[in-house]
Amino acid sequence: MDGTSNYLVLHEREIHYTEWGAGNAETVIAWHGLARTGRDMDDIAAHLAPRYRVICPDTIGRGLSQWSPRPQVEYCLAFYARLAQALVDRLGIERMHWIGTSMGGALGIHLAAGALKRRIQRLVLNDIGPEISEAAVERIRTYAGNPARFDRVSELERYFRTIYQPFGCLSDAQWQRLAESSVRRTDDGSVTPHYDPNMVMQFEHHPQDYDQWEAWDAIDIPTLCLRGESSDLLLAETADEMRKRGPRAVVVTIPGCGHAPALNVPEQFALVERFLNGKTV
Repeated sequence: MDGTSNYLVLHEREIHYTEWGAGNAETVIAWHGLARTGRDMDDIAAHLAPRYRVICPDTIGRGLSQWSPRPQVEYCLAFYARLAQALVDRLGIERMHWIGTSMGGALGIHLAAGALKRRIQRLVLNDIGPEISEAAVERIRTYAGNPARFDRVSELERYFRTIYQPFGCLSDAQWQRLAESSVRRTDDGSVTPHYDPNMVMQFEHHPQDYDQWEAWDAIDIPTLCLRGESSDLLLAETADEMRKRGPRAVVVTIPGCGHAPALNVPEQFALVERFLNGKTV
C-alpha cells in the first residue's frame, strides 16, 4: 500500500501531507522532527495503513510545504498548532491518535493539552518530552541553521548517514529514500536538505517552546514515550520524571538508537501498534 500526496491551503499557507489507508475509521497523525519531512513516517504509516488512516504532514518550511514569509512569527509551536488544528478540521477528523518524533512530539504535547484536548486519544512521543537538553539544542542548531551543500545527491546521502546515525539501523534503500525525499537543488545547482534554514529562528524568538511541564501536567490520556538508548535530547532523568507526573507515560528504551529512533523496524512497529490498539506495551 502506497501513500498519496496531497496539498491544502491553511491560514494562507500551502501544506503538503501524505495520506495512507484512506477510508479507515480510525486516524493517526504522524508528525516528523525539526529538520525532517513527513516522508520519515513512510515505514510506520505503511505498517499501520491496513487498519488506520495515517496523515503525515510536512511542517511549514519543510519538505513540500510552503516556506513562511514571516519566519520569526510562524516558526513556532503555536503556529504549527494552528495549522495542525486547521488540517484535521478540513479533513473531517474529530478523533485521532498522535505519533510525533522530536518536534512533532513536542507539538503533540502542546495540542493534547490545548487545542486538541479530548480529540487526541493516544499520544506516542518519539524521543521527546516536556523538557529537552540544551546541549542537544545547540548541536541541532549548528547543523540545521547552516545546512550543508553538495554537488551530488550521493554526497548528501553520505552526509545524512553521518549526522543521522543515531536514527538506528536503516537499510541502504531506506537511506537512499531518506536522501531523495529530503533534498532540494539550489540556484547554483548544488543540493541541500529540503527545509528553510530560518526554521531555527524558533529557538531565538520562541525560547520557551520546548519548556512544557505545565502542558504535560494537563495531559490525561494514555501516553507512550520511546527513548533512544543514547539520546542526548531526552535525558534519562527527564524520562523518569515523565513516568511520575502528568499522564504518567509508559517509557520504553530503544536499544541501538540515539535521537531519534527511525520507527522503521518490526520491533518499533509492534510497540506503537500494541499501544494504539490499547494493549500492554
